[in-house]
Amino acid sequence: MKVLVTGATGFIGRLVARHLREAGAELRLASRRPERLGSGDGAMLMPNFDAPAEAFLTLTRDVTHVVHCAGLNNDQGNATEADYRTANVELSARLAHAAAAQASGRFIHLSSIRAVIGARVSATIDENTLAAPQCVYGRSKREGEIQVLDAYASHGRSDAAVLRLPPVYGIGMKGNLATLMRLADTALPLPTGALTGIRSLMSSEAAVRAVSHLLSHSEPLSPIYVGADVPPVAVEAIIAAFRRGFGRPMRLMAVPAGLMRPAASVLGKRAFWDSLTATQICDPALLISQGWKPETDPLGRLAELARLGKS
Repeated sequence: MKVLVTGATGFIGRLVARHLREAGAELRLASRRPERLGSGDGAMLMPNFDAPAEAFLTLTRDVTHVVHCAGLNNDQGNATEADYRTANVELSARLAHAAAAQASGRFIHLSSIRAVIGARVSATIDENTLAAPQCVYGRSKREGEIQVLDAYASHGRSDAAVLRLPPVYGIGMKGNLATLMRLADTALPLPTGALTGIRSLMSSEAAVRAVSHLLSHSEPLSPIYVGADVPPVAVEAIIAAFRRGFGRPMRLMAVPAGLMRPAASVLGKRAFWDSLTATQICDPALLISQGWKPETDPLGRLAELARLGKS
């Protein structure tokens, strides 16, 4: 088995590469920064979306499977809609067409629950959730999903799958979880009593295991999968877990949401606040039914992450 991993220097891509290497897979790694990959594993420069077709055919030649982790994440504050489209839609489509033409195995496309739901919407998400992305990042991820699945269908193939991830935590994480972790590592009292949201998270290790599972399990692939730790956790409990890991006093105050929402608006943090009060629960039942095992102690893992960060 020879696996192409794109985005191999990224948060999840580097962990996927390490896991597959330890499992004995032969690798080809692609990145915008191939110099960070070292001389092994067939390191290659990830082509631009407008590169000649031969560049994508060269990248996918002689590989069995493809794990597509490359993309532009929503933590890039200066990215434009055009940036998201080229990175998450057009590049994914070019890669998928090349892989469908000559890679004999599976194509696993990493996506996000933002492809189907906005950050401030409360809902339960599974593979059948109607897609209603509400930001340019989410719309680009949804269109990228469509392009990948359509590319394989146009070649008469059904061995491509989309793995939608909730917020993923681990060393090197960014986004709201990283912000909460930084806030927890202070002596400041935090008004968490108003944070009524319950969220599904996913450890980076569980995400990597899901990718490996989809590459290797014997059942036919479904087009869409949703991953998550089990159970979902309250936002207040996330902050408490970080504080426990840092060895900080809890100092969590019960402040009514009616007071905090205007304050967040004044500070320019209304979107961030609303995202922490929404309940978003991901149901990974399909993955579990096919033999994948989720992380079952997310709060313990978050506390351990904080302990590692402190050390």
